[in-house]
Amino acid sequence: MKELRLLFFILFAFTFVAVTTDVKAETNTVSSTVVTNSTPPTANAPSVINSNSDICKVGVGSSVQNNVLGFATGYVIDDELCQNLKLSRSLYSMGMKVAAVSVLCQDPRVFDAMTDAGTPCPYNGAIGTEAQDGWKSNPESIPDGSKYKINYVEENKPETQEFSDADNALLFKTLFILTTGIIIF
Repeated sequence: MKELRLLFFILFAFTFVAVTTDVKAETNTVSSTVVTNSTPPTANAPSVINSNSDICKVGVGSSVQNNVLGFATGYVIDDELCQNLKLSRSLYSMGMKVAAVSVLCQDPRVFDAMTDAGTPCPYNGAIGTEAQDGWKSNPESIPDGSKYKINYVEENKPETQEFSDADNALLFKTLFILTTGIIIF
C-alpha cells in the first residue's frame, strides 16, 4: 500500500510540474509604446465676468467639442428691466417723479398694475383721467404684452358701415357714367 501511495504521489507531482511548465511555456510577450502625456481635446467656454453690480448685463458662455473639432463662444445680454429700474431711480432722485414713473410704464406689467390701481401711466405729460383718455384714444402707444392693449384697440376699432340701397344706386350710376359716358338717368 505504501508503494501505491508513493506511485500516486509521484504521478500527481509529475502532472503538477507538467501543467505548470506548460502554462509558462505559452506566455506571450507583447511590446508597445503607451503615451501618457497627451490630454484629450476640450473646448473651454470663456468666462464672462460681471463683477460690477452697476452694469445691467448678463454674461453667457458655451462650448461644444468632439474628437476633432471644438467651438467655444461667449456673449453679453442686456437686461432691459435692470436698465429701466436704474433710469427710474436716477430720475426720481433728481425730482422728476412723473418721468421716473413713465420709464417704468414701458414694461407691460407695470402698465397693467398702474391701470388696475386706478392710477394710469402718464401719457405725453398728462396724468390722471387725461392720461387715461390719451391711452384709450391711442392704444398703439400701449406697451406690447399689456392686457389692456387688446381691449383699447377693440374699443377704438372703426365700425364698418354697409352701403344703403340709395348709396348702392348712386355708386352704380357713377360707375355707369364713367364707363360708358352715357347719362341716361
